[in-house]
Order: sequence, then structure tokens, then C-alpha cells
Amino acid sequence: MEFGLTDDQRALVAAAREFSATRLAPHYRQRDREGALHRDTLLEMGKLGFFGVELPEHLGGLGESCLTAGLVVEALCADDLNLGYVTINISLIAQILTTHGRPDVVEPWITGMLRGEVLPSIALTEPSGGSDAANLSLRARRDGDSYVLTGEKTSISFATQAGFSVVFARTGTPESRARGISAFLVPLKTPGLTRSAFDDHGGRSVGRGSLFFDEVRIPASHLLGDEGKGFAQVMQGFDYSRALLGLLCLAVARTSLDETWEHTRSWQSMGAALWEHQGVSFPLAEAETQWTGARLLCLQTLWLKDQGLPHTSEAAMCKWWGPKLAYDIVGQCLLTHGHGAYATDMPFEQRLRDLLGLQIGDGTAQIMKLVIARQKARR
Repeated sequence: MEFGLTDDQRALVAAAREFSATRLAPHYRQRDREGALHRDTLLEMGKLGFFGVELPEHLGGLGESCLTAGLVVEALCADDLNLGYVTINISLIAQILTTHGRPDVVEPWITGMLRGEVLPSIALTEPSGGSDAANLSLRARRDGDSYVLTGEKTSISFATQAGFSVVFARTGTPESRARGISAFLVPLKTPGLTRSAFDDHGGRSVGRGSLFFDEVRIPASHLLGDEGKGFAQVMQGFDYSRALLGLLCLAVARTSLDETWEHTRSWQSMGAALWEHQGVSFPLAEAETQWTGARLLCLQTLWLKDQGLPHTSEAAMCKWWGPKLAYDIVGQCLLTHGHGAYATDMPFEQRLRDLLGLQIGDGTAQIMKLVIARQKARR
């Protein structure tokens, strides 16, 4: 495996790191309090080329590798994982649209995303479904040159801020399970569609909510992929986003570890620097070891994707291990800082709140382990 970068790629990652430190970090808590992303920040990120790094240049991307895109996500997430989640969401959805959508329908939306003008969402989860993603009730009925959607989606990231959504709906019979599901591009200002917001523990600037479809009519041209095959076709893209999500979470852990090592160097206890006490330094040393292993796994997964090699099980490992490990590391960093770090004017509590949601969303650890087991057993 080769993780080396060109000078241009290194410059892009460095620009993302500087942007994170100077533009994202100062307003991390503010975005959390307001429960919304700042549109001017998204536009600035679009101008700098931070969205769709791996997409072809004719669509507005940079034509870089998936590994490079991952390193940009990692750099952006050092100070606010929520803005990094925006980049991941755009990469995933742009991949779905370019692979399965009609160019004349999807390209204006892709351009808007890459410019930071439009936020996308994925509407898969339903109130009675949860991790059983193929058990969908939302119906899409063909009516001439249109499809009519009726039902509800829930736990949708960016629900109230997104301009459009990739919506999974059942076009076949309930017994057909995943083979009867289709995917659609649905503008979220379409008549008959309403939204509601959740009051969440973390991830507040991204926000979650529900989408309600009451005879929502969309053109048949907005079907993504083949009818009845949307689930199998579109879900393949999640292998990419799972590796990116692992890096996103580990970036937050890296920032917390760096801050904590500095704290152990500058604070004294019982006549010695904190790091000289094994009870303090050994848990951090263990965290460093585990962090290094998890990050290398994420980079390996992205490298495999760039080579066109199978990476489904590796991606699932990234998704369950990265968020859990990052949450545990940030918790240890809070404890190492002591009583002062428990206050809300320190960043650890918000990082923990934001990380916890990623142990649930985009596939729980149990589902990821099931994916790994199936992949390994079938080999």
C-alpha cells in the first residue's frame, strides 16, 4: 500500500487543516447552540474545493483519489466533525447520483452541492424499520410519467436544512424485501412534503428530523437506477462513506489526544509532570496505539477502493471501531484533564455528544459486525 501524496494533494490537505483551525474551531459551540450550519461557511468551503474532492473535474470536483478525499475530511474534522459530515454526505450522494441518475436531472444538484449552495440528505430509515433497512413501508406508485410517494421517513440528517433527498421507497410487494425497493431524487420543496425537527443530544448543527410524504408527485425521470433494484445498487456506495466516517471520528480523538498530552506536560502533581505518572500516561499510550491501528485501517480501506478492490468488510470495521474508539478516547482525555474538563466551556462534552450519534447513525456496530461476519464466512 502507498499512502504518499503529491505536492498538490499535500497543499489541499494543509489548506483544509488551516481552514478547520481558523474558520471552524472558533464557531463550534455557536453552531451547536444555534442548531444549524452557517451557509456562508459552506459557500466558502465550496469555493476552496473541499466538497466532492474525488469527483471528476467536469462536475466541479478535483478528480483526486478517495484516499486524498479522506485526508481532507480528517483535516476538516479536527475541530468540528459536523462540517466533516457534510463533506462525507455530499461525497456519498454525489456518487449515487453520478452512477445511477440521468445526467440532465442530477447534474444541477451535484453542482449546487459542490459549490456549497445545496445540502443533500438520504431518506432511508423509517419509524418501524431502524436497522432493518430493507423493511420499508413508504410507497412509490407509478402514475403515468410520475411516481407518487406516500409514507414517512425518520431520523434523517439535515432534514430541515437539505434542499433535496435521495429517498428509498417500496415499488414492489412487501414480500419482495430489498428486491422491491427503488431510489428517487426528491426536491424537498415538492408539494405534499412536510418536515419536522428533533431536539437531539448531539450533532445539533447537522440536525435530524422526519419527512412526511402525502401523495408527493415526482417525475419518473427522478428514479435513480432501475426500479426495484435501488437498494442493492445504491447501498454499495456506503462502503466508501463508512471509511470516511471512521476517519472523521478519529480526527476528533486526535485533537483531544494532542490537547491532553500538552496538558500532562504543563501540569504538575506530587512533584512531577502528570505524564511521568504511569496511571496517567499508560491509558494515553494505549489510546495512541489503538488510534494508530484504526486510522491505518481507514486509510487501507480507501486505498482498496482506489484500486478497485473489495473493501466491504474493511469499511464495516471502520464504521463500528472508529466511532466507538474515538468516543472512548475523548472520554479518557476528559478524565485526564480532571474536574475542569467536565464544564461546558471545555470542548470535550460537545465532542462526546457529537460522537455518540455516529455510533447509531449510518449503521450500528451490531449491523457492521454482521456485515463483517457474512463477508468472512462466505469467503
